Amino acid sequence: MTTIIRRYTNQDEQALFAMMEQEGSDWSDYFGNKGRQQYIAALKASITLVMFEQNELCAYARIHEDGGFGVYVYDLLVGKNYRGKGYGKALMSHVKTMFPEQSAYVMSDVDEYYCKLGYDRIGSIFEIG
Repeated sequence: MTTIIRRYTNQDEQALFAMMEQEGSDWSDYFGNKGRQQYIAALKASITLVMFEQNELCAYARIHEDGGFGVYVYDLLVGKNYRGKGYGKALMSHVKTMFPEQSAYVMSDVDEYYCKLGYDRIGSIFEIG
């Protein structure tokens, strides 16, 4: 399958929120009435990457670059129908290529996933290797 990773645009909003809604309550702070507009602002203020398989949104990551002190991945989501294809790992690798001179970290509550990828735990975050 052909995949493309690019920066988020306003045209991605509907597909992104639909993907979050499929995840259910874990993501409801972002897609619910109260948080949706706030999260749209966060997406625009961040480096947000979207990944497409063919023309379908399959994954995204929201990142902050900290003025040369590091890159932090705040959100990573792979759509339910696209899991197991290495898309999350591909997005993390893309982040590393965007910022080759900086350490990259993941802020996560899904520790098992990042351990499986072989990332090192540093306190309460993971370093992308």
